[in-house]
Amino acid sequence: MNMPNERLKWLMLYAAVALIACGQTLAANPPDADQKGPVFLKEPTNRIDFSNSTGAEIECKSSGNPMPEIIWIRSDGTAVGDVPGLRQISSDGKLVFPPFRAEDYRQEVHAQVYACLARNQFGSIISRDVNVRAVVHQFYQTRVIDEFVLRGNSATLKCLVPSFVADFIDVEGWIDEEGVEIQRPLPDDSIDGKYLVLPSGELHIREVGPEDGYKSYQCRTKHRLTGETRLSATKGRLVITEPVGSVSPQLSGNGNQEHITLTRVPKMGSVTLMCPAQAYPVPFFRWYKFIEGTTRKQAVVLNDRVKQVSGTLIIKDAVVEDSGKYLCVVNNSVGGESVETVLTVTAPLSAKIDPPTQTVDFGRPAVFTCQYTGNPIKTVSWMKDGKAIGHSEPVLRIESVKKEDKGMYQCFVRNDQESAEASAELKLGGRFDPPVIRQAFQEETMEPGPSVFLKCVAGGNPTPEISWELDGKKIANNDRYQVGQYVTVNGDVVSYLNITSVHANDGGLYKCIAKSKVGVAEHSAKLNVYGLPYIRQMEKKAIVAGETLIVTCPVAGYPIDSIVWERDNRALPINRKQKVFPNGTLIIENVERNSDQATYTCVAKNQEGYSARGSLEVQVMVLPRIIPFAFEEGPAQVGQYLTLHCSVPGGDLPLNIDWTLDGQPISEDLGITTARVGRRGSVLTIEAVEAPHAGNFTCHARNLAGHQQFTTPLNVYVPPRWILEPTDKAFAQGSDAKVECKADGFPKPQVTWKKAVGDTPGEYKDLKKSDNIRVEEGTLHVDNIQKTNEGYYLCEAINGIGSGLSAVIMISVQAPPEFTEKLRNQTARRGEPAVLQCEAKGEKPIGILWNMNNMRLDPKNDNRYTIREEILSTGVMSSLSIKRTERSDSALFTCVATNAFGSDDASINMIVQEVPEMPYALKVLDKSGRSVQLSWAQPYDGNSPLDRYIIEFKRSRASWTEIDRVIVPGHTTEAQVQKLSPATTYNIRIVAENAIGTSQSSEAVTIITAEEAPSGKPQNIKVEPVNQTTMRVTWKPPPRTEWNGEILGYYVGYKLSNTNSSYVFETINFITEEGKEHNLELQNLRVYTQYSVVIQAFNKIGAGPLSEEEKQFTAEGTPSQPPSDTACTTLTSQTIRVGWVSPPLESANGVIKTYKVVYAPSDEWYDETKRHYKKTASSDTVLHGLKKYTNYTMQVLATTAGGDGVRSVPIHCQTEPDVPEAPTDVKALVMGNAAILVSWRPPAQPNGIITQYTVYSKAEGAETETKTQKVPHYQMSFEATELEKNKPYEFWVTASTTIGEGQQSKSIVAMPSDQVPAKIASFDDTFTATFKEDAKMPCLAVGAPQPEITWKIKGVEFSANDRMRLLPDGSLLIKSVNRQDAGDYSCHAENSIAKDSITHKLIVLAPPQSPHVTLSATTTDALTVKLKPHEGDTAPLHGYTLHYKPEFGEWETSEVSVDSQKHNIESLLCGSRYQVYATGFNNIGAGEASDILNTRTKGQKPKLPEKPRFIEVSSNSVSLHFKAWKDGGCPMSHFVVESKKRDQIEWNQISNNVKPDNNYVVLDLEPATWYNLRITAHNSAGFTVAEYDFATLTVTGGTIAPLDDGTGQGNVHTRIRLPAWMPEWLDLNFMVPLIATVVVVAVGICVVCVALSRRRADDMRGGQKDVYYDVVYNQTMGPGATLDKRRPDLRDELGYIAPPNRKLPPVPGSNYNTCDRIKRGTVISRGGLRSNHSTWDPRRPNLYEELKAPPVPMHGNHYGHAHGTAECHYRHPGMEDEICPYATFHLLGFREEMDPTKAMNFQTFPHQNGHAGPVPGHAGTMLPPGHPGHVHSRSGSQSMPRANRYQRKNSQGGQSSIYTPAPEYDDPANCAEEDQYRRYTRVNSQGGSLYSGPGPEYDDPANCAPEEDQYGSQYGGPYGQPYDHYGSRGSMGRRSIGSARNPGNGSPEPPPPPPRNHDMSNSSFNDSKESNEISEAECDRDHGPRGNYGEDSNEAVKRSPQPKDQRTTEEMRKLIERNETGPKQLQLQQANGAGFTAYDTMAV
Repeated sequence: MNMPNERLKWLMLYAAVALIACGQTLAANPPDADQKGPVFLKEPTNRIDFSNSTGAEIECKSSGNPMPEIIWIRSDGTAVGDVPGLRQISSDGKLVFPPFRAEDYRQEVHAQVYACLARNQFGSIISRDVNVRAVVHQFYQTRVIDEFVLRGNSATLKCLVPSFVADFIDVEGWIDEEGVEIQRPLPDDSIDGKYLVLPSGELHIREVGPEDGYKSYQCRTKHRLTGETRLSATKGRLVITEPVGSVSPQLSGNGNQEHITLTRVPKMGSVTLMCPAQAYPVPFFRWYKFIEGTTRKQAVVLNDRVKQVSGTLIIKDAVVEDSGKYLCVVNNSVGGESVETVLTVTAPLSAKIDPPTQTVDFGRPAVFTCQYTGNPIKTVSWMKDGKAIGHSEPVLRIESVKKEDKGMYQCFVRNDQESAEASAELKLGGRFDPPVIRQAFQEETMEPGPSVFLKCVAGGNPTPEISWELDGKKIANNDRYQVGQYVTVNGDVVSYLNITSVHANDGGLYKCIAKSKVGVAEHSAKLNVYGLPYIRQMEKKAIVAGETLIVTCPVAGYPIDSIVWERDNRALPINRKQKVFPNGTLIIENVERNSDQATYTCVAKNQEGYSARGSLEVQVMVLPRIIPFAFEEGPAQVGQYLTLHCSVPGGDLPLNIDWTLDGQPISEDLGITTARVGRRGSVLTIEAVEAPHAGNFTCHARNLAGHQQFTTPLNVYVPPRWILEPTDKAFAQGSDAKVECKADGFPKPQVTWKKAVGDTPGEYKDLKKSDNIRVEEGTLHVDNIQKTNEGYYLCEAINGIGSGLSAVIMISVQAPPEFTEKLRNQTARRGEPAVLQCEAKGEKPIGILWNMNNMRLDPKNDNRYTIREEILSTGVMSSLSIKRTERSDSALFTCVATNAFGSDDASINMIVQEVPEMPYALKVLDKSGRSVQLSWAQPYDGNSPLDRYIIEFKRSRASWTEIDRVIVPGHTTEAQVQKLSPATTYNIRIVAENAIGTSQSSEAVTIITAEEAPSGKPQNIKVEPVNQTTMRVTWKPPPRTEWNGEILGYYVGYKLSNTNSSYVFETINFITEEGKEHNLELQNLRVYTQYSVVIQAFNKIGAGPLSEEEKQFTAEGTPSQPPSDTACTTLTSQTIRVGWVSPPLESANGVIKTYKVVYAPSDEWYDETKRHYKKTASSDTVLHGLKKYTNYTMQVLATTAGGDGVRSVPIHCQTEPDVPEAPTDVKALVMGNAAILVSWRPPAQPNGIITQYTVYSKAEGAETETKTQKVPHYQMSFEATELEKNKPYEFWVTASTTIGEGQQSKSIVAMPSDQVPAKIASFDDTFTATFKEDAKMPCLAVGAPQPEITWKIKGVEFSANDRMRLLPDGSLLIKSVNRQDAGDYSCHAENSIAKDSITHKLIVLAPPQSPHVTLSATTTDALTVKLKPHEGDTAPLHGYTLHYKPEFGEWETSEVSVDSQKHNIESLLCGSRYQVYATGFNNIGAGEASDILNTRTKGQKPKLPEKPRFIEVSSNSVSLHFKAWKDGGCPMSHFVVESKKRDQIEWNQISNNVKPDNNYVVLDLEPATWYNLRITAHNSAGFTVAEYDFATLTVTGGTIAPLDDGTGQGNVHTRIRLPAWMPEWLDLNFMVPLIATVVVVAVGICVVCVALSRRRADDMRGGQKDVYYDVVYNQTMGPGATLDKRRPDLRDELGYIAPPNRKLPPVPGSNYNTCDRIKRGTVISRGGLRSNHSTWDPRRPNLYEELKAPPVPMHGNHYGHAHGTAECHYRHPGMEDEICPYATFHLLGFREEMDPTKAMNFQTFPHQNGHAGPVPGHAGTMLPPGHPGHVHSRSGSQSMPRANRYQRKNSQGGQSSIYTPAPEYDDPANCAEEDQYRRYTRVNSQGGSLYSGPGPEYDDPANCAPEEDQYGSQYGGPYGQPYDHYGSRGSMGRRSIGSARNPGNGSPEPPPPPPRNHDMSNSSFNDSKESNEISEAECDRDHGPRGNYGEDSNEAVKRSPQPKDQRTTEEMRKLIERNETGPKQLQLQQANGAGFTAYDTMAV
């Protein structure tokens, strides 16, 4: 057996015995019924604060039987004792703190948490925590500090109390400097005044103005403990800040989180939620409260309890429901802010335990419930007898009560401030004690033979029985075993076991078990008997499946060496479930029948090898398993038939199955039957469900293994039935009525009450919820019941089962008499009868008596009076009749009613009179703004002359109590009412008055007086500067009474102050919002200038008076000029004086506050971070702490409140030299037995020019003198000779400047020797070399033998080359250093004795490489560029130089700092092209130039107007309205006007400088004549030419007939009239296209032939054409491909491959372009020809891989317009592929057609004039000379002559080589309606020769905006190179833009080079007038990176503003004439003869 396990069992047994023994005495003396545990009678409070001068006593009283003992403890549970003089515990249990001196204060005594503990023999209880705090009287002062506040905001002054007394100080009130006291408001006081003391003590001042800044305030505080009051030591005042411009709300104070905790006292406290924000304009504050547990919020409802003062929320009488999170939102017109506040309203904590006492039997459950109130509750904890039990739930449940569970239980609830507790007692039921072993036997080892006596003594109540077991088997009496027991006098049981003649087999574990009905106790110990092993027989072991089998082998014999278990001859364990212990215990976990039911064998052996075996058969039993069951869904109806089937498919047989209902066996008289179904089932049947059947039905299944059960509920629908049915009730009026109505059923019925409508039952309506009527749990409550509550009531109980229950009752109210009207006046005319009536309501019978002037009225005494009574349903009506009224009847009549329940009285004031009737027919005769004339008819005067009329009038919104009167004599019927207000609605009435009285008022008449101009001035005018050029004016309307009508708006006038100029007025509309301020911003004002502002209101009548003049300055600006005469003077080696003169006053733009001097060493000046700044107010300053002998650069600037001004021109001064520092390092190297080489490094700071070095040497140890040797400044070593061998020498070095000798270096000692190891005298150093200069790195070495010197460059062995070589002195020379030479160079010297090495670092300073320049944004007059340095630059960049030039202008430069991310180039021309590039510079010089950026500013050429708006024709003149022209974004400069008669050729210039804003009249025209008019409009973006046809009117003003072209279109397409003898088909309109077609076809054939013939020849461009085209097209042109622009063979003009997603040029004359028309579905037909072409897929990569030879153009494929609804496919988002008019497409349809020769060319043609269509379109139509033109338009921009811009081709000999421009890429954003007139192509009509526009132009993505024409391209050179940059789109080529009748000009492949043998005699360049733009507004974004050329021959082109390949016009002419222009400069050719310029024409 395992002994430790055994010991553990014994220990547990002893513990149980000890517990039982402890309880024995109580069991023997059970408590009496009146005995109980302790309960607190008086418990101390949570917090005890006291002053050291008063002391404190804390009382704690408790009750109990026996009387509890009171002990004071600390929070950790330790007891508290007396501390002499400071703390003592009195005899009656009080904790006493006597008064003490301040120096005797002890924290552990006077700042401690105590508790009171009460205990008796039944338990202990502890009081709540008592926080004791003694306050030592200390001097303290409160302070008030100034509060800074914006004018108009509210301010809060705080009373600052020192933290050590803050808990005891209350703010009582505030006192201002005049002694006026501001006290806390009382609960009913208004809080709307200027001053308010908040509940938290702050002083709140509303709407502060300038006058509030002059007052100061003190707070008065009171000490709660001492009662001392005092004023604050300091006075605080408000510092009023005038807002400068608008200020968004700014938070101040205690941040965003504020936790406010309130303790609720009997009169609930008030709380202040602050929202400390200021703003200007004054903000609005709104408070919200978050709905608990959500993020939703709702506005705080303001009422009498919750008020808001400015931004502060005040809650009076706070309740727990006010707790939560609040949000204050502050807004004004500038911005907003918010503050969150968490409010916790605390309620006192209290607790109660239910039940307070309970007696529970052993083993039964006990439940305590802790009921608590208060807020907040943080923790709930439980204690038993003063010890925590670790339970934190409100309910404490003890499942099975044991003896130790009895005692006192306490529940504690706590939060951060307080705690509360409640106690309850648990008593044990009956007089029971569980058994306990009092005395027992011990383990024993013995020899066989003698007898053994084992004894056990146990006690308990009831007396336990003791039984014995051996190895778990009960011992019965036999011949050898005898068991006996007896009971002692004190009730203990003594049991013994006798074993006679003990054998070895008797050994084992003996156990005695004491058992009673309340428990079990046991004890076991081993008896060891020497002998052989023996195993007793083991009975069959049955165990339930899933449980754990624990069996111990019953072994006897001693000693035993081992005990093992086997199964099937295999030693256990054989799996994870089995565990075998050395003591013979076998454990098998989770037993299963299949795997564990078997026979197990136990084998015991001793050391001699003897063994014994015993078998154990284990049977595994299976528990029953019940299949879940249930009744049908939902509750059952009464009478329904139900069955339940309980099936038990699992478990061992036999099974016993039975049923229970709610835990009770089912009896047959319930109507429920059960029946077995087979061996494994049972059926429960309910024939007819009844109400008692509702409950939980449980099926129990039992077998030998155990018991299982399953329960299902049954709910039965039960109709309602009365528990308490209501009956008729009667209640006294005013009492609280209660009528009960209760019913039950299933589901639980809902009980409702209704009241009968009327006085009879029948129709009922729901009771309205009111303050006095409510229904609670079926009971009707009527508080303060009145007669109105009387009636029939219906109580209904409904649960949906059956019709429900209802009962009608009558509630009657027994009421005393009541008069509804207590006092009334009654009038009667004198002499007439009158009746006075009194109606009394109440319970009948009612008696009524009459009094007259408090005297009983008896009708018998005066026969004029008669009294009658009438019985009514609600009471009694009494009438007093007066036959004839007399004056004496004017008296107070009182009727008194009495019944059994009380009495009441009512009074009637009787008035006998006669007055006039009211006037009538009141009319308005006349009215004005301030008076009205009235008339009326005279009324009946009441037989008394009318004394007067009273006219009463009031404003319509006032009540008749607020009236004005006009008194009119009684004889007139007309009057005038004056002193009225204009534009006001009045009500007027009139009354008549005589001697008797006044008549009733007449009907009121409503009138509105007339309006007048306002008479009041605008109020609260404020003028505030917003910025340097803007002021904001705010004002409020005049007083409402002075509007004199509805104000329509205001005139705001302003002018320069102190000038006589007139005001400039602006008009502002009126804001209807009530109380809203008006405001206006005055802009474009002068900087820091005073303006005067006046305002006047106006209505529809006119303007009111001007307000008073308000003056204000605009904000200060920055000085626009720098300080002048800046000069510097060097003072010392570290100081420089700088002086200057202030800038001119007019340029200061403000008050100069300070000057700033910016200075830095000149070589660091470029680095902004290393500049120093010094501020000074004077005009000179001294700069200190400068570096010695250093050149400094300085600038001076002036500063105003607006900021820093312009810096002065830099000046330079050098500090004085000084003595140098010590040489940095010194070496002394042995050179021989008498020589030492001393070398050194120069000083780090030479502080001047080094003039010489001095080498000091001294023999060490001897008193020898020091030797000195002067060395030139350029020499860094010195050889000391004639030294003694083996004698140490000391050396040091100094440097000298002109000032003197500097510090000495460190000393170094060396000794001459024969042994000379290799050493290097040079030092590790860093050398800086300039790019392209030579560099030398020294390596001076010594050694004998002579050392070998080797160099390593960046770790690689050096070998000499052309640029690097080793000098004889060991130095390394590098010629013409380049950037790659930078790095580490190490020199190694080695001889046979030693080796040495040094490492130099070479830094190469080179000019910067080319920076990156990109365009960021454009405007009409500025460009914004981004600059980035080259990634490879090593030397620090000092800045950039930006170069830019307009198209026709000179280069300009601008310096840009290195920190600038972006730079604006301003003051540019609108709509003009610009070239931009940048260079970087550092201290080496200027670097390489960037690529040139070609772009343009926004703005376009002028746009054509509509003809009717522009031209106005008369008979002999025409008026031109130039304002009809649109300027395209750039202002017009002038117009040129030309005219001619229609049949003339020459134009007459009428004017060449017409200003744009004027109209212009062309005079001296002939009537009834057709004219042509040509207008050229100019702006800075270019010019636009428009031609118009018009006919002058006849002399009589008529019109002449239009010219007919045979199509019925009038003057749309004019035909040329031919002589009669010529055939009609010779019409030029027919012949010219025919001839052109023939010529073009011939030219096309020639072009193909030439191309084929040259295909194999060498290309003039420097290689074979095939190779060239292969290079161009064999690039992988996927969407991400980029052309390598560094390839020289790509610099020539590239072939044309149509870009996949081009946009089209607009159709002139239309208001949207052709692409748009197609998108919008406009179908334009032409001669019935229609062709729909699909666009090719641009996304396929390698599309052009095989395009190596130019294709043969195909003829005959020329279709008409590609109209219809051509779809545009997208390549990138936002980019479309469209087939639209005026475009050439390269169609590659299929993979097998990739051969370029098979490619087909389609060209869509522009819309021709004269064809039917919604928009006439024309582009590039060829016209014969002299053709009577339509209205033409030509758009040109004055572009510079470009070598490659326009290409004119010689057309002689029928050769027509057509060169077409490359595509232009524009941004997608520019694809619509903005560029109609931008692109025009010139067509030479002779010989069909064409020339067209330039290569591609790249528009930068940043410029993609409507109404722009952008050029963001980067040309290869400034127009000198073909444009070969395409980005990553992967398509290249040119576009054909030319005549629509040129069918073959769109070859998609590169054409051959231009012929060189053409006649150049007539070649010329376009002048500016003829130049054209081919600049389509296409939107294909350049997605690829900008290309860069390599550093080769093109470098000069890139870098220079005037590239060498750029030719001037004259140079080009000479080159062309010599035929020397190469392919880079493509030749421009023009046909022989004087060809005319063909315009793109359009009909306007």
